Amino acid sequence: MTRILHVLDHSLPMHSGYSFRTRAILRAQMTQGWMVRGVTGRRHSADGPPVETVDGLTFHRTAGDIAPGQGLIREWREVAALAEATDAVVRDWQPHLIHAHSPVLNALAAGRVARRHGLPFVYEIRAFWEDAAVGNGTGSEGSPKYWLTRQLESHAVRAADAVIVICEGLKDDLVGRGIPAEKITIAPNGVDMEMFGAPVPPDPALRSALRLDDAEVVGFIGSFYDYEGLDDLIAAMPMLVARRPAAKLLLVGGGPCENALRQQAAASPVAQHICFVGRVPHHAVENYYSLIDVLAYPRKAMRLTELVTPLKPLEAMAQGRLVAASSVGGHRELISDGLTGTLFPPDDPQAIAAALARLFADRSHWDARRAVARRFVEQERNWAANVMRYEPVYQRLLIDYRVERAA
Repeated sequence: MTRILHVLDHSLPMHSGYSFRTRAILRAQMTQGWMVRGVTGRRHSADGPPVETVDGLTFHRTAGDIAPGQGLIREWREVAALAEATDAVVRDWQPHLIHAHSPVLNALAAGRVARRHGLPFVYEIRAFWEDAAVGNGTGSEGSPKYWLTRQLESHAVRAADAVIVICEGLKDDLVGRGIPAEKITIAPNGVDMEMFGAPVPPDPALRSALRLDDAEVVGFIGSFYDYEGLDDLIAAMPMLVARRPAAKLLLVGGGPCENALRQQAAASPVAQHICFVGRVPHHAVENYYSLIDVLAYPRKAMRLTELVTPLKPLEAMAQGRLVAASSVGGHRELISDGLTGTLFPPDDPQAIAAALARLFADRSHWDARRAVARRFVEQERNWAANVMRYEPVYQRLLIDYRVERAA
């Protein structure tokens, strides 16, 4: 039975889009009959044992905490620690293939171990680390560190036996760097329909507790990063309420921008129309989806959002919710304007308000659009089908590996 070792930044029980994609991949691969395990780096901050089973998945943890301070020395120590932990799992479990997932530090550690043991090495990129740093406010485009990280990313891609990306934008960027297109496979973001495929009915008590009775509810469920554009969504609310007095905004989640967003909302002339819920347990998320009429994703225009496709709009479609999003490249790969969702110009609160007002003014197409969007997720972005994109990559590398070992 084929054994695949996944090298990861973090995993369950931590909750993030990253860990949920990992969960979906590993569970789907197990369904295919493969044996899978994960090893996480020091950025996995949840307490737990050195070897932990979560939701039926086994993860090995890298010992030690992230060293204080910043800079390359700390990051190289992280690479060394993850490589040591990965090497120990390889010696004990003897996988047939190592599959590292971004950021690039994981690829550097996993590639080192794969070469040491002569194993096939796959590198999967969910976002370029240098662009993610800009989006999270921890880096700046054009800085020396940005340039160096970009060089490391290109080096890791060239050293890998195969590369997997989540969208066309990332593939096009790599091809522009001189990476052969045939080396790159797209395994797009998908939805685990076992988790999101059966929408729950609205909870009247929760709706009343949040003061959403008889409201036209716009919502966002996710992490509060600057690039998500939630400040633009809050800025759009006075204009939306002027046209749709029953409109309310429900914000579920948290993150680096939460305090600033709460302050902005409190100063809004329609503050009573904006509700912050905070973070909620993952098993309760669907209860909040059920209260929302339109999920809004007003991502700002920047390299990260132009290149990378998000997961949340797909989850909303699976939940039978309408989706309205900015027309950045990552959204255009997921949403057909007027068919599976509504697109509006990025960085434009007035355009957000106008698009949402038009949606609420005409509900005649809502059922048809929700059905088309859900069918798109079921047929094209369901993890039960997405996992099959990995099989030909693995099989080719494993055949080549066996031929080399036999020679």
